[in-house]
Amino acid sequence: MPTNMITARSAGIYSLGDLTVNRIGFGAMRLTGNGGAASDRARVIGVLRRAIELGVNHIDTAAFYFTPLRSANELINTALSPYADDLVITTKVGPGRDPSGEWLPLARPDQLRGQVEENLRQLGRDHLDVVNLRQHGLDSVAEHFGALANLRDAGLIRHLGLANIRPQHLAQAQAIAPVVCVQNPYGVDTRRIHDQFVRTCGEQGVAFVPFFAIAGDKREAGGVAANAAVEAIARTHGATPAQVRIAWTLSRGPHLLAIPGTGNPDHLVENLAAGALSLSPDELATLE
Repeated sequence: MPTNMITARSAGIYSLGDLTVNRIGFGAMRLTGNGGAASDRARVIGVLRRAIELGVNHIDTAAFYFTPLRSANELINTALSPYADDLVITTKVGPGRDPSGEWLPLARPDQLRGQVEENLRQLGRDHLDVVNLRQHGLDSVAEHFGALANLRDAGLIRHLGLANIRPQHLAQAQAIAPVVCVQNPYGVDTRRIHDQFVRTCGEQGVAFVPFFAIAGDKREAGGVAANAAVEAIARTHGATPAQVRIAWTLSRGPHLLAIPGTGNPDHLVENLAAGALSLSPDELATLE
């Protein structure tokens, strides 16, 4: 596809509550260099601005995306503020890191307001569009989610979501307040045991936003997970394996939102072009 025709709009749209987003968004974790070599500040600011030019209006971030030299939220603020009216920034709370980068225990319910306010400060916003509670090890998310629902009622948050959850957590949260999205690891060869849960989210009008859909079990290490079937289909289309993985993600239902992240401007264009890549029924069957 010619570069001047590539746009995040090619994959269609979906709604997060009363907010409409293009189904290919942008994940901010890679902006900081992700604990490896420091990212080039000017380049990643350029990537963010180019993403918006190409129609991206959904960015996923977190206050704990930082390295000694870079903060994803600060980069977003610098690159994109004042923000476009249609830009939806989703962040997540629950996990936290101290200034040295060491992980802290999961926040208690009474600590979530501080995490929300830290995101507000870093992003330069007076409210957060979507906040996901990212849980770890909780049997019930009710108390934590209830604390976020109170912050929504106070006007600090517009919509609520969940991350890294088990299916029962969705029902626990929905008994308290509407859930607009779920973020879980999921991909061609990642956590396919959750296929039914993905369908359940669609039936309930809840967006499903996979992470590690490209990296697979390599997780935070990044890159593209090796898979012979994916690579063969990519060769057939003259595409990259990452593009096939994104196209597969989008094929799972209209409620699937892709958030591939990169600090590379060429990879940004490739990722967005995947929205126009259509996989045949035979190719999708092969990937099953």
